[in-house]
Amino acid sequence: MSQPLLSVKNLSVSFTDEARTTAAVKGISFDLEAGKTLALVGESGSGKSVSALSILKLLPYPQASHPSGQIIFNGEDILAADEKRLRQIRGGRIGMIFQEPMTSLNPLHNIERQISEVLELHQALKSNRIQARILELLDMVGIPNPAERLKAYPHELSGGQRQRVMIAMALAAEPDILIADEPTTALDVTIQAQILELLQQLQKKLGMAILLITHDLGIVREVADSVCVMHQGELVESGTCEAILQSPRHSYTQELINATPSGEAVPIPDTDEPLVCAKNLRVWFPIKRGVMQKTVDYIKAVDGIDFELLKGRTLGIVGESGSGKTTLGLAIARLINSEGEIIFGQQPIDSLNQKNMRPLRRDIQMVFQDPYGSLSPRMSIRQIIDEGLEIHSQKNARQRNQQIEKTLQEVGLNPNICDRYPHEFSGGQRQRIAIARALVLQPKLIILDEPTSALDRSVQRQIVNLLRDLQQKYQIGYLFISHDLSVVRALSHHIIVMKDGKVVEQNDTRNIFTTPQNPYTQALIKAAY
Repeated sequence: MSQPLLSVKNLSVSFTDEARTTAAVKGISFDLEAGKTLALVGESGSGKSVSALSILKLLPYPQASHPSGQIIFNGEDILAADEKRLRQIRGGRIGMIFQEPMTSLNPLHNIERQISEVLELHQALKSNRIQARILELLDMVGIPNPAERLKAYPHELSGGQRQRVMIAMALAAEPDILIADEPTTALDVTIQAQILELLQQLQKKLGMAILLITHDLGIVREVADSVCVMHQGELVESGTCEAILQSPRHSYTQELINATPSGEAVPIPDTDEPLVCAKNLRVWFPIKRGVMQKTVDYIKAVDGIDFELLKGRTLGIVGESGSGKTTLGLAIARLINSEGEIIFGQQPIDSLNQKNMRPLRRDIQMVFQDPYGSLSPRMSIRQIIDEGLEIHSQKNARQRNQQIEKTLQEVGLNPNICDRYPHEFSGGQRQRIAIARALVLQPKLIILDEPTSALDRSVQRQIVNLLRDLQQKYQIGYLFISHDLSVVRALSHHIIVMKDGKVVEQNDTRNIFTTPQNPYTQALIKAAY
């Protein structure tokens, strides 16, 4: 029997903060064979990403340590390797797609520069060949018009496009192993299918092994050869994909498999009171060229959209990555400039400046797609959630603390985390903190931009139930942006489907899913189900 390409043996990871030591991973072992895909699954905070980062020694040492274990790659113990050898392995022999592309990409460098850096370090390519290779990679991962995107910066791309750039960077040096940490989290279902197919094709072509970290068991079912299930830092079950998904032995694995969000939106409230109304809403970004940077064309991110959201209801917004979903949400929140009418309650807000918008900020809250990028790393959880209360409420410090602790409990977090910082939490936990920050002011409208994309299925279901309960209790309106149609279906009363900045179809949720009229909507639903 051949030796595995990667062998993790009795790996433990601990984090020490002042006098406190936390065991994040507790003696796990698994093997990854060349050309095979191993899926590491489990709840947010189970130790999946920490285990993956250990393989490349990317943890914050010396706060992080390995009380036990070996990570053997081609007969070499990575944990014992020096920094020079690690730089050769990282990116060159083992590539990694990180979970949060906005924080993994350098905001000061354009896309061409960031991918060329990988090629310069690990591939002996001449300068005139580098750009051609970058265009090949961008085209391979589905970036439209890649030549026009070379000079784009990360903030100019959608969440899904940023994730595809990360995949292109990870594949640039054609590594032996690809560690994919939630590689399709930010992608809509049609692009998910394309990316998974792409990874499988590259795996066959290059003989590449894939370590896939995910909370989406649908993805695991499609691509994995074997599965390891993690819970609270321990490996509770492992085996072939077919055996784990068809006849799981451990109760926790059974819970994961049965945790897909289900049900329908809360009963429609007995009101026809409009909460938000948009008429001919447009957001166009200029394309500038030449020495004088003249505007030669526009990216029409949102192009003439009309909709109405009633009080206490949820409007789901679905569509491909880059279709304009997030831009629409930012325009409604008046966080970017737009043209056209936006009426909140009975008040036109499209012409209000930031000073006049400030009193309305309490009533219009937003949960962003990337929780790590939207939470200040310099503020404790208490300070992050208290910031809005301090500005918008008349409560004293003690009353605000009580409200903060109550809200944290509502989103499934222990109030004793208040004095910790965002970097101490998993991606899913950070997203729940972001939701708590929006909920604490009890707003009339919450714009939710992929609020469950970083969460495992069991926590997704909890958040969906929480949002339903809060909507029924407080009559909050939700503008719910997501590529996950099962979550959209469980929360939304009405859905609009976007493509290339326009609405191609809108209807109530039941009709969208049972009798979709537009071919694009039909393709989305087919890809999801």
